[in-house]
Formats: sequence, C-alpha cells, structure tokens
Amino acid sequence: EVIKAQAVLEDPEASEAEVKAAENALTKALEGLEMKSVEPVKAGDTTANAIKTGDNSLIGTSIALMSLSLAGYYISKKRKY
Repeated sequence: EVIKAQAVLEDPEASEAEVKAAENALTKALEGLEMKSVEPVKAGDTTANAIKTGDNSLIGTSIALMSLSLAGYYISKKRKY
C-alpha cells in the first residue's frame, strides 16, 4: 500500500482523487506504527542482546603484518648499504 501511494504521489499526472486516496493510505500506515520500548545495554552485558562492537583478532593480525612489513623493509635497506 505504501509503495503504491508513494508512486501515486510522485506521478505528476495523478488525479486529485488518486492523490487524496494515497494521502489517506499513508496517514493510516503512519497511525498503525507503534513505538517499542528498548532497555539500554549496561556495561559488561554479555547476553545475546548486547551490542557487538567488533572482533579483536583482526587488530592482532594487522599489527603482526605491519611488524613483518617493517622488518622486511629494514632488512632490504640494510642489504643496500
């Protein structure tokens, strides 16, 4: 319904009756929406509903690769001199 109403509202050749019907459909859709209450996540919460912020293994891998790259760079510079 909402997609059809939006298409009518975007149509420059839509009749006034079609526009009114689309506006009514959108108003009914908005009235049907409900707010849900959400509890904030407490620090240290490890339940399934807690927010997952990232994976630390990727950081370790990045540091290891950078260290190897720097070691290779210094070794190649040392060979040139």
